Amino acid sequence: MQYISYYHSPMGRMLLTGDVIGLTGVWFDGAKYSVDCLEDEQEEKELPVFGQTKEWLNIYFSGGKPDFTPYLHMIGSAFQLAVWEILLQIPYGKTTTYGEIASKIAKQRGMSKMSAQAVGGAVGHNKISIIVPCHRVIGANGSLTGYAGGLDKKEYLLTLEGIIRTEEKGNIPRV
Repeated sequence: MQYISYYHSPMGRMLLTGDVIGLTGVWFDGAKYSVDCLEDEQEEKELPVFGQTKEWLNIYFSGGKPDFTPYLHMIGSAFQLAVWEILLQIPYGKTTTYGEIASKIAKQRGMSKMSAQAVGGAVGHNKISIIVPCHRVIGANGSLTGYAGGLDKKEYLLTLEGIIRTEEKGNIPRV
C-alpha cells in the first residue's frame, strides 16, 4: 500500500509518498514523472516517516543543514540505485557533474567509462528530491541542467545552500 501526505514548502506544495518500509517519494506539485510513480491505490495517512521528512524539510527550508535522514525506501533499477547512492554522498553546499558521477559508476563496475547521459536519466528519475540531492548535479560547464521540479526550483535550492549567490545567474561556480 502506498501512503501519501503533503508538505507546504516556500516553493509550493510537495507530495510525499511512503510505504511501511520508508519514504518512497518527494515531489513538487507538477514535477515531471511524479504521476508515473503513484500507485492506483493510495491512502492519505501520517506515517512516522512523513513526520521525520517534514521535520527534515522544515530545517532545510529554514536555511539549516539537517543532521539526520528520514528512513528511505528507494525503488528503482540497480543502475538507478547506484546513482542515487552517489547523490546521497554529495555534501550540502557542494556540487558535482553528471560526468563525475558517470566516472564513479564506471569505476564501481570495473568499466573504462560510463555514459553521462545514462547517469542524467537516472538522476532525472530520482523519486526523493531534495533529500536525495539531485539538485546538486550540474552540467560539465557549470550550467544548470535538468531538474524534474523545474530549473527555477533547482536555482532556489542551490541559492538556499549558498552555492549560488543571489546576484549570480547562469553558470554555477563549482565548489
